[in-house]
Amino acid sequence: MTITNLIRFNNLRGDIFGGVTAAIVSLPLALAFGVASGVGPIGGLYGAICVGFFAALFGGTPTLISEPTGPMTVVMTAIVAGLTASNPENGLAMAFTVVMLAGLFQIVFGIFKLGKYVTLMPYSVISGFMSGIGVILIILQIAPFLGQAAPKGGVLGTVMAIPGLIANVKTPEAILGAVTLAIIFLMPKKLKRLVPPQLVALIIGTIISLTVFQGADIRRIGSIPVGLPPLQLPTFTASQLTTMFVDGVMLGMLGCIDTLLTAVVADSLTRTEHKSDKELIGQGIGNIVSGLCGGLPGAGATMGTVVNIQTGARTAVSGLTRAIVLLVVVLGAARLTEPIPMAVLAGIALKVGIDILDWSFLKRSHKVSLKGSLIMYGVLLLTVFVDLIVAVGVGVFIANILTIERLSEMQSSEVKLISDMDDDARLSAEQKQLLDKGQGRVLLFSLSGPMIFGLSKAIAREHNAMKEADALVVDLTDVPTMGVTASLAIENVIRDASDKGLAIYLVGASEKVQRRLQKLGLFDVIHADHFFSDRTAALEQAVSHVYLKETA
Repeated sequence: MTITNLIRFNNLRGDIFGGVTAAIVSLPLALAFGVASGVGPIGGLYGAICVGFFAALFGGTPTLISEPTGPMTVVMTAIVAGLTASNPENGLAMAFTVVMLAGLFQIVFGIFKLGKYVTLMPYSVISGFMSGIGVILIILQIAPFLGQAAPKGGVLGTVMAIPGLIANVKTPEAILGAVTLAIIFLMPKKLKRLVPPQLVALIIGTIISLTVFQGADIRRIGSIPVGLPPLQLPTFTASQLTTMFVDGVMLGMLGCIDTLLTAVVADSLTRTEHKSDKELIGQGIGNIVSGLCGGLPGAGATMGTVVNIQTGARTAVSGLTRAIVLLVVVLGAARLTEPIPMAVLAGIALKVGIDILDWSFLKRSHKVSLKGSLIMYGVLLLTVFVDLIVAVGVGVFIANILTIERLSEMQSSEVKLISDMDDDARLSAEQKQLLDKGQGRVLLFSLSGPMIFGLSKAIAREHNAMKEADALVVDLTDVPTMGVTASLAIENVIRDASDKGLAIYLVGASEKVQRRLQKLGLFDVIHADHFFSDRTAALEQAVSHVYLKETA
C-alpha cells in the first residue's frame, strides 16, 4: 500500500492551517460525543486522534477528516449500554472489542473491493436511516440538557421519562444548554468563518457556569486522564460473541456509508476522485487502533472535511496535523477541559442531531414519490424505536422489491409471442411476410432486455398462450443477461415445444446466454443446425420446415 500519493509537502502551509482549524472544530465535538456515548470525554478525544491519524495515513481521500461522528456515536451508545447491562464488569472492554471488529470488517470490505457496493442503496433508505439516527441523538441529549442523568432504557426510556425530566429540570444547566444552542444557531456567518461556533459556545458556556452560576451544583466533565491510554485488549464471552459480531458488522457498515458519502462531498469540493476501497482499509486500521486505545469509532466527518478543504488543505498532511494537535491537547492541556458543563456538551451534541436530519428530503419526499416517502418514514421509525439493522434490512428489501416490480412491468412488454395474426413494429416487412407464409404454423417468441427473475411470470403467460404450431423461433438477440429464474421459465417454453414436436430455432444468443442454456441441457433439445445470428434466416428455415412437413 502506497501513501506517497496522499502525503505530499507541496502545500504545507495550507495543509497545516487546515489541520489546525479542523482540530479546533473537532475538540468540542469529540468531548460531546465521548460523554454522550457513555465512554467518557477521553474516549471521544482518542477516537478523534487514532481514527483521524491512521485514516489519513492509509486512506484514499487526501483531504478527508475522520473522527467520531453523530451516527457512529449513536450506535456506539447502544452497544456500550447493551454490553455493560449484560456484563457490568467487562462490558466496556467488550464494546471496545466491537470497535476493533468493526475496523476489521472495514479492512475486509476494502480488500475485497466492496466499497462501490456499500452505498448502493436507495436514497429513501439512507435518508430515513440518517434522520432516524439524528432523532435518536436528539432524544438522548434531553436529559443532560435539562441537567439530569440519562434514564435507563435508551430512547424509549427517555421518551417515557420526558414528563419527569421537565418537572425536575435544573434551571442553571438548562440555561447553559439553551445559551449553547443560541450561540451555535445565531452566531453571524462572518464570525463562523473565523472560529467554530461550537468552540465559542464551549468557552462562553463554561465561563458563565464558573461566574454567573458559581454556587450552583452543575454537572461537569471532571478530571480527564493525562498521558497515553492503557491498551484495551480484545475481550469477549461465548454468550455475547454473536451479539458482538453483529454489532461489529453494523458499526463497520455504518462507518463505510458515513465515510464514503463524505468522500463524495470532498471530491465535489476538490474536483478529485477518491479511492473507495483504499479509504475503507484506512478507516479500518484507524478504528482497530482506536478500539485498542479505548477510543470511540470514527468515520469521515462532513463538517471537519469541509472546514479542512475551505482553509486550504489539499493532502493528507492536514489530517495528520489535526490528529497531532489533538494529541498535544490531551497530553498537555486536558485539565483545562475539567470545568466544562455537561449541559453545554449536550447542547453541542443536540445541534449535531438536528443537522443530521435530512430536512431537504423530509420536507418534499411526499412530492417526489409517495412510495419513497413511506419507505423513508418507515425506516426512520424502525431506526428510532426498533433496531438499526432491522431498519436498513426492511427498507432495502421493500425498496428493491418495488424496483424489481417496476422493472418487471416495463420489461414484460418486451416478452411477446408473435404469429402471423400479430402486427409487431419490431418486425421488418420481410419477416412479417415470412410469418404470413407460415400460415400460423410458425411462432416467434421474442425477448428483449435483461431477463431478471421478475419476468418469469410474463414468460409463463406467453407460454400458456402458445397455440398449436410446427416451429418455434426463440429470439434472444437483445438479451444481454439471463437470470436463473428467467432461464428456467424459458427452459419450460423450449422443452414444452419440443415435447409437442415443434422444431425449435434459437436466434442471437450471446456466449453468456448460450452457456446458461447449455448448463440447462437445452443444447440436447435444439438441433445443432438450428442456431442463427439473424432472425430473418431463422424464420426462413422455420417456414421451409413447415412446407416440408406439409408435403411429406
